[in-house]
Amino acid sequence: MSAKACREHYGKKLLAKYLGEASNGEVQVEDRAVLITAAILDPSSGVTWDSIAAENPWLLGTRLVAKPDQLIKRRGKAGLLAINKTFEECKAWVMERMMKEQTVEVVTGVLDTFLIEPFVPHEQQDEYYICIQSTRVGEEMLFYHEGGVDVGDVDSKAERLQVPLLKEVTAATVTSQLITRVPLERQEKLASFLVTFLRVYRQLNFVYAEINPIVVDQTGRVTPLDLAAKIDETAAFLCQSQWGEVDFPAPFGRAEFKEEAFIRDMDAKTGASLKLTILNHKGRVWTMVAGGGASVVYADTISDLGFSHELANYGEYSGAPSEEQTFKYAETILSLMTRNMDDRGKVLIVGGGIANFTDVAATFKGLILAIRSFADEIRNNNIKIYVRRAGPNYQEGLRMMKQLAVELGLPIKVWGPETDAVACVPLALGLAEEESLPEYDPDSAAIKTVQKDTAEEPALNATTSAQVTFRAAGEGSGNLVQFDSSTRCIVYGLQQRAVQGMLDFDFMCKREKPSVAAMVFPFSGNHYVKFYWGTSETLIPVYTTIKEALQKSPDVTVMVNFASFRSVYDTMTDALEFAGQLKTIGIIAEGVPESQTRAINLLAEEKGVGIIGPATVGGIKPGCFRIGNTGGMLDNIVSSKLYRPGSVAYVSKSGGMSNELNNIICHNSDGVCEGVAIGGDRYPGSRFIDHLLRYQSNPDVKVLVLLGEVGGIDEYDVCDAMADGRLTKPLVAWCIGTCAGCFSYEVQFGHAGACARGKGETAADKNAALAAAGAHVPPSFASFGTTIHTVYSGLVESGAITPAIEPEVPKVPMDYTWAKRLGLVRKPAAFISTISDDRGEELKYAGMPISEVFSEDIGVGGVLSLLWFRRKLPAYATKFIEMVLMVTADHGPAVSGAHNTIVAARAGKDLVSSLVSGLLTIGPRFGGALDDAARMMSGAVDKGMDPLTFTKEMRKENKLIMGIGHRIKSLDNPDMRVVIIKDFAQKHFPSNACLDFALGVEQITTSKRANLILNVDGCIAVCFVDLMRTCGAFTREEADEVRPCLEPSLRCRAGLLRCRAELLRILWAVARDSPLSTPTRTQLIENGCLNGLFVLGRSIGFIGHYLDQKRLKQPLYRHPWDDISYITGEM
Repeated sequence: MSAKACREHYGKKLLAKYLGEASNGEVQVEDRAVLITAAILDPSSGVTWDSIAAENPWLLGTRLVAKPDQLIKRRGKAGLLAINKTFEECKAWVMERMMKEQTVEVVTGVLDTFLIEPFVPHEQQDEYYICIQSTRVGEEMLFYHEGGVDVGDVDSKAERLQVPLLKEVTAATVTSQLITRVPLERQEKLASFLVTFLRVYRQLNFVYAEINPIVVDQTGRVTPLDLAAKIDETAAFLCQSQWGEVDFPAPFGRAEFKEEAFIRDMDAKTGASLKLTILNHKGRVWTMVAGGGASVVYADTISDLGFSHELANYGEYSGAPSEEQTFKYAETILSLMTRNMDDRGKVLIVGGGIANFTDVAATFKGLILAIRSFADEIRNNNIKIYVRRAGPNYQEGLRMMKQLAVELGLPIKVWGPETDAVACVPLALGLAEEESLPEYDPDSAAIKTVQKDTAEEPALNATTSAQVTFRAAGEGSGNLVQFDSSTRCIVYGLQQRAVQGMLDFDFMCKREKPSVAAMVFPFSGNHYVKFYWGTSETLIPVYTTIKEALQKSPDVTVMVNFASFRSVYDTMTDALEFAGQLKTIGIIAEGVPESQTRAINLLAEEKGVGIIGPATVGGIKPGCFRIGNTGGMLDNIVSSKLYRPGSVAYVSKSGGMSNELNNIICHNSDGVCEGVAIGGDRYPGSRFIDHLLRYQSNPDVKVLVLLGEVGGIDEYDVCDAMADGRLTKPLVAWCIGTCAGCFSYEVQFGHAGACARGKGETAADKNAALAAAGAHVPPSFASFGTTIHTVYSGLVESGAITPAIEPEVPKVPMDYTWAKRLGLVRKPAAFISTISDDRGEELKYAGMPISEVFSEDIGVGGVLSLLWFRRKLPAYATKFIEMVLMVTADHGPAVSGAHNTIVAARAGKDLVSSLVSGLLTIGPRFGGALDDAARMMSGAVDKGMDPLTFTKEMRKENKLIMGIGHRIKSLDNPDMRVVIIKDFAQKHFPSNACLDFALGVEQITTSKRANLILNVDGCIAVCFVDLMRTCGAFTREEADEVRPCLEPSLRCRAGLLRCRAELLRILWAVARDSPLSTPTRTQLIENGCLNGLFVLGRSIGFIGHYLDQKRLKQPLYRHPWDDISYITGEM
């Protein structure tokens, strides 16, 4: 959504601040004003009339004006102005109306926001009318020498001044063409104000600003009294710092819901498009529609069938939202639906056109999750769900929905592309029998063509048309490329999926060369990317600049621009430098500011380059060329017969609905000859007339189709062309958005341009004008296909069209990735991971979302337990792990690992290399004794041996007791690390069997030599065994199975076979998501987790030594000669 109305208070604050800056202080306007909200009624808010007066002391000594600030038109006539009042009088006036219902003409709403500002004494003759509104080619300034509530129809009597885009207006021009009827003594000040007003208007990306009245007193002081303004919301990345805290309230009469703000916030944080407007929260008909154009079509159909008063919401979810985003969107809808019970029941229509690239099944997973969570509420509220969806992977999505209906016993009806987009709506509203429209059959692979009744439906009544006085400037551009089978392009952006789709289409159409010559990606060096050309592979070069890509590809005439909305302007100005080669550029991005779009269009027209977009999916010429994702996946290309040309050419605003048009045209004629989606923005680079004139000159095109929408005036150019004979071929036309007339307040639909900003911009007006001009205009979109069929059949009967023999359907190999997603193929995974999952919305450790890791504050020990042991250990256990890491972090620079790290660091090696140098010293003689100590001590305990017997056995076998002995420490000079670990274990562990045994061994060994104590390795090892055995999280076998189940050094064939059998058992258990049996789990001690603790802890110290050496800038280390014994003689 682009143009958003702001509060009067906010708009005036912007003008007061920036008019002065833009005029070097010459233009100054009143900036004193206070906004009073419903917080004044809340004692806990801290907002009181006294606090307001204290912050704004001018209120107490100034005559004031009070009025609601809620986008209410004609407040004066509605008695909603308190003029020339004291502060106390304003206070009483506001409190009398705060949070009260008020009817203004036909709109009823609650007053909750008021504006108080200084009263400006003046005479009636001091009031004037000013308006600036943006147009395709610049800004139009309107001025009338009278203002106020009785100004009348200013459109018909105001003076007008067209200011070309990027051109300044002078005070002299304003004086001579706008304000000639203003007294001479006021003209200079007023002209200066108007010049500066336009400058600020453009600077802040306003799209509309009306001041009525504006007062110019005898001294020449200019004061805007009432302001109505709209700002281009998409320009936030350009102007947010200037705008400050922006406030775009809901229209008066439509309450703002917190759910709308939630969806708006979610939309701002994703590349997908998520919109929600609550029209009637008690309504019985709710929609969840994919696509900006489709969402309007569904709202139209519901309204056309007489249910606008029951339509609860308007919104869309599109642009490939994730499963989590779709779940939250659906959850919000269902929460609102089930909030108010209605004995008649409710319906939820889950609809959409045929998606171009959104994975339907992926989004349906989120929807299904939401339906599951609201299953009881759906039953209790007697909600029926009607689903019509198509696009990539729609078969799996619809299958899941049908399965859900059976599983939960919910009334869910499902249809796919075999039906028209809105065919299910009459059923949902109870106007048709459900049996009249067969449901989607997942066992049927073919899409059934719906037979149409060829009877002509009543034409739209042309006499209902409003006065058609609105025309867009300029004639149709001839700059657009006529696509053919040799057309080639470059693609800006690393859009590999879109490029592969274009190449698959090329191969299907039997092109000799791929349509994509190169890609441009500024953020990496020149390289190649591999794509499929049928079953073989091909390489497409990627360049860092448009210039190089075009130099290396001289046959390219088209660029497909996938740059983001933030960088579209820069990439387009760069691309248009090569207008001698590029003739058409498609701009895919949605959300390009109107100011930048208009500047691009102007530059492109000057350079002779045709533009498709912005906010478009592109276009397609069957058998020749397609832009990006137009036409969707290959199955839709086949079902809509886009691999060969037909006789019908269309132009559409909506990209999503363009794919629906492909389907409708295919079902009702011999198919599409060419189709273009010009984009949903208010000022698309190319317009309906540009493409229709191309189609008019193409002898292969016999029928023209136009799908427009509410907002803008480009459709009137088509009316003119039909009237003057430039368009003679039969035209089937419809403008969506007819439901807008059913609402008493303004509704901004999904596309940025889908909002009527003036007379003649409504869908009803434009449909009537098209019908009057001679177009075939159906009574509703539901009859659009029937009208096409009627026109086409008439041309066939007259001999103007001779249907061609249908060629063999081409076959293109399916990508393995997509085939796997459809469930058509399978292969064993290269890796198995059971400890973490980075798919979805949130990283998970052993099934625990990362947000819970922090909210539960499990610490590093808890994270280690999840990733190493796949379970959450008790708090004392994770604390013990952290203590082990702390005590093993370092043992000075002299030990072998630290020494190696230091030497490597001083040799100039990087951190990783130096760390690895130190880690490679860890083994049986340094730090690696933990596993052996654990195995020896626990083994003796398990055999029932006492410490003395164990010591004798080890002596008899001439084995060292691992974990016993220290170079300098003794019982009298204990190692504090051992003391800390031992004391913690004895205090917190349920049992200390292994520790007690080790301490018994220590008593025997120290009697022989004082330094044969239980060292830190041994203490950690035996304590860890006790912990694993007694914390309750592991079985005994899991904790310390002596022989690992998957011995890496199997030497015999029988052992290898057993190992393979165990591996298969693990794989099968993981595939079933079932727990592994005890003997087949990875055994903790034997697999090195104790040594892992030492490695992890000591890495901290090694890194510290590396950083220390770098900080000290130590030179290359060379070992001193006097510390080496050179023995060169014979040994």
